[in-house]
Amino acid sequence: MGKFKDKVRDSPAISLSFINVHDILSSCFPDCLPSRMAKEWTLLVLCGLLGSGLSQNPSWFENITTNIFKSPGDILIGGLFPINELTSVLSQRVKPDDLECNSISTFGLSLSLVMKFSVDEINTIEDLLPGITLGFETYDTCSQPAVVMKPVLQFLTKESTGELDINCNYSNYKTRVMAIVGPNSSELVPVIGKLIGFFLMPLISYGATSDMFSDKETFPSFMRTVQSDRWQVMAMVQLLKEFGWNWVSVVGSDDEYGQKGQQQFSSMANEASICVAYQGLIPVYSDPEPMIKEILNRIVDTKVGVVVVFSLPKPARDFFIEVIKRNITAVWVASTAWSLNDGVSTLPGINSIGTVLAFADITKPLNLFTPYIRELFKKMEVTPIPQQPNTEISPLDNPCPGCSFLSQANVSMVEVKLVERSAFSVYTAIYCVAYALHDLLGCNATRCALNPKTDNVYPWQLLRKLQKVSLDLEGVNFKFDKEGNPNFGYEVMQWILNDTVVSFDGIGYFYQNLTIEKEDIKWHTKNKKVPLSTCSSDCGIGQVRRVKGFHSCCFDCIDCKEGTYLNSTDDIQCRSCPTGQWSTLRSTSCVYPIYTYLYWSSFESVGLILAGLLVLASHVLVGALFFKHRGTPLVKTAGGPLSGLTLLSLAGECISLLLFLGQPGDVVCRLQQPLNAILPTVALSVILTVSLQIVCITEFPEKSPDHLEHLQGRVGWSVVLGCCGLQAGLCGWFANEGPSLTQYVASLEVNYVKTFLRCPVEPMLNFGLMLGFNVLLALISFMSTFMALKPPGQYNLARDITISTLCYCVSWVMFIPIYTSLNDKDKSIAQIGVSLMSNMGLMAAYFFPKCHLLVKQPELNTDDHFRTFLEGVPPPPPPEEEETNTTTNTT
Repeated sequence: MGKFKDKVRDSPAISLSFINVHDILSSCFPDCLPSRMAKEWTLLVLCGLLGSGLSQNPSWFENITTNIFKSPGDILIGGLFPINELTSVLSQRVKPDDLECNSISTFGLSLSLVMKFSVDEINTIEDLLPGITLGFETYDTCSQPAVVMKPVLQFLTKESTGELDINCNYSNYKTRVMAIVGPNSSELVPVIGKLIGFFLMPLISYGATSDMFSDKETFPSFMRTVQSDRWQVMAMVQLLKEFGWNWVSVVGSDDEYGQKGQQQFSSMANEASICVAYQGLIPVYSDPEPMIKEILNRIVDTKVGVVVVFSLPKPARDFFIEVIKRNITAVWVASTAWSLNDGVSTLPGINSIGTVLAFADITKPLNLFTPYIRELFKKMEVTPIPQQPNTEISPLDNPCPGCSFLSQANVSMVEVKLVERSAFSVYTAIYCVAYALHDLLGCNATRCALNPKTDNVYPWQLLRKLQKVSLDLEGVNFKFDKEGNPNFGYEVMQWILNDTVVSFDGIGYFYQNLTIEKEDIKWHTKNKKVPLSTCSSDCGIGQVRRVKGFHSCCFDCIDCKEGTYLNSTDDIQCRSCPTGQWSTLRSTSCVYPIYTYLYWSSFESVGLILAGLLVLASHVLVGALFFKHRGTPLVKTAGGPLSGLTLLSLAGECISLLLFLGQPGDVVCRLQQPLNAILPTVALSVILTVSLQIVCITEFPEKSPDHLEHLQGRVGWSVVLGCCGLQAGLCGWFANEGPSLTQYVASLEVNYVKTFLRCPVEPMLNFGLMLGFNVLLALISFMSTFMALKPPGQYNLARDITISTLCYCVSWVMFIPIYTSLNDKDKSIAQIGVSLMSNMGLMAAYFFPKCHLLVKQPELNTDDHFRTFLEGVPPPPPPEEEETNTTTNTT
C-alpha cells in the first residue's frame, strides 16, 4: 500500500533552489538589497512559492465528473447510503411504493460522496489496478428496509442487464457489481444480508455494528469497517467498572441496533456484577413521546446516576428533548451511533443534561476529501447535473433530485465532525475492495493477469481475497478477523458542554482493554467530582452482602461473626474457620491463636514478686531469730526442730509460686500445683502435732506427762510424715490423672484469637482434694485449740494456733467462690495471692508473737513460763479456785 499512497499524495510543487531565487532577487534589486537582507527576502519568497505550490490540488482533480451517484468502470462497486430521510407515515402505507423520502440527509449524502472520492482516487493509482477502471453505483436506503431492497435487487441483476436470472447454480453468475459498500444501519442488514450471502457477494458495512452479523453461518459474506457492538459493550462495561458504577439504566432504540446492544450490555453487565436497574426501548416507527416519559419516570424512580443510551440518532434526539424538558442530570454513556451526531449535540439546552461520555470509532482524517468536494461543487456550479425530463423517474435512478443545486456554499456539510469521523470507514471499505481486486486479478505494478472484460471474475472469489486483505491507510494497519470485524477499537470522548456549542475531547481509547485519563474528565456535578451510582454502598472489610430485592447490587452488609471470615468479596456467606484457627469480628482470614501468660515484666508479676519477697524476708528473719535461740523453752514449745521445718516449707511455698510466672511448659505445669499443695502441708502438719500436744495437756492432764514426750518426738514426726505422705499421694494422683500442657493445648476448642495460657488444673476433683486436705489439717488444729484454756502464768500457745489456722481456713474458703468466677489469668493471680496471704497468716499469727517475746520479753523465755507445754504438768488452779478449795476443806 505504501507505494500506491505515495503516488496519490504527491502534489505538484514548484521546485526552486535557494540560489536561483536569490539570483533572481539580486538581479531585480542589485543596488537596494544588502547581502543579509537579500538572504532574508530570498527565504521569505521561497517559502511563499513553496507554500503556493503545496496548496495546489492534485492534478487528477481536473478530471472530476459531476455525476455524484454513478461512475462507469470495468468493475462496479455498489453503494448503499441514507441519502434521504423518511417523510411519509409508515402506518399509512398500503402499496409497496407508498414511501416518500424527500428530505435530504447531509450526513448520508456526504458519505456517498466519500465513495465517489475514494473510487476517483483509486483510479489515479497506476500500480493498484493498472489498466482497469473501478466504477460505482450509489443508491439511497432512506434507512428503510422497504427501500433498500430495490437497489439490492438491482445489484444482483445479471451483468450489463436489468434482469435477475433464476438459476440452479450461481457459481458462474456475474452480478452487476462485485461488492456492496453499506448499509449504514444494523436495521437493514438482516433484510438484505442473507440474500446477498446466498450469492457470497461481499457486503462491507461502514456503520452496521450489531454483533449478530458476526455469525458467519447466517451472514457468510458480511464484513465491516467498524467494530462489533460486542466490543462496544465490553468497553462500556469496563468504563463503568473503572468508576465503580454498578447501578445503571440502559435505554435503546427499538430496532435491531438498540435491541441487540441492550441485550448484550445487560448480559455482560451481569457477568461484571453491574446491575441494570431498568431498561427501556424508544419506539422508532411510532410516536416515541409516551414511552420516553415512562422511561424517564422509571429512571428517576430507580435513582440511578448513570444511563447507557444505545440508540440510533433520531430516537436519541427525541429522548434528550424530553430529558432537557424535565431538567434531568446524570452521566450519559453514548454509543457510537449518536455520540457525535449534530442532531443531538446541537439541541437547545443540551448543556444542562450532565456529563456525556461517548464512544466513537477510531478514524483518521482524509486530508484531500474537503478540497475534493470543494472542487466538485465548483464544477457542479458550472456544469450542473442534467435534469431528467421525465418527472415520473424512479428515485432509484435519481436518489437526490435536489443535489443538482449543490455549490461551494454547501462544502461545510462534509466538514461536520460526524462526517469527518465516519468518512474513514467508507474510505477503508472501498480500499479493501480495491486491494482484494488487486490480489484476485493477479496485478503487479504495470498490468493485471486477469481482465474483467474478457475473463470471468465472480463476487464469491473476491470474498475470499477480502477475508485475507491487509493494508495500511493513513498510518493505520487494517485487516479483518475471522468474523469479518476490523482490528481496532474505539476512542473515548467527553462532551465539553459550553453555553452555546458542544465540542468533543478525547480522554482515552479501547482495544481489548480500556485506557482512560480520568484527570482530564470535566464532571458536570456540584462538587466537580466523580458521581456515584450504586444501589448500596460498598460493604466494609469482613462484611458479606445479603441481597435484598431482585438486584444483586442492592444489599445489606452483614458482619462476619467471630470464628468466620470472608474469603473473597464475591462470597455470599462467611466461611467457618478451619480447626485450630479462629477469627475476630469482620475478619478476612483466620489465624492460629496467640497465647499470653504472666510475663515477668508485667505489673501483676512485679507486684506478686515483691509481695513474695516480703513474705520470704519474714521467713528468713524469723528463721534467723529462732536459730539464734535454738534450744530455748520457747523454740522447744513451738516445735523445736519441726519449727525450722515449718519455716523452710513456708519459704519453699513462696519460692514455688514463681512457677506461676513466665511461659509455662510441661515440666513446670507438672510441679506447679503439687508443690503449692504439699509445702503448706508440712507446715500445717507440724502445727497439728503441737495442737495434739495441747489437746493431750488440757484434756488428759493426768496422762500427759507420760505421753507428751512421745508426742514431741516419734509421734510428732510420724504425724508430719503421715500427713505429708497422704498429701503426696493426692498430688501424685493429680499429676497422673491430669494432662500435660501439650495435651491440654491440643485438646482445647479454639474459639479465640488471643487468650491467657495457664497450666491445666485438671481434674478439678483432685485439685480440690489437695487444697481441701490442707484446709482439713488447719481445721483440725483450729478445733483442737480454740476451746483450750490458757494455763495460768504460762505462754498461751493455743491462741497462736487458733488464730493462724483460722486465717488459713478463711483465706482458702474465700478463695473457692472467687476462683470459680474469674478468667484464667485472674485465677492464676488469685491463687498466688491467696497462697501468699495464707502463708503470711500462718507466719503472722503463729511465729510473730513468739518473735515478739524473744525480742521484747526475753525474761519470759524460761522453763517455768513454758513448763506446762514442756513437761505436761497441769497448770496450777486459778487463785479463786484455790480459795474455794480451802474453804471447803475447813468446813
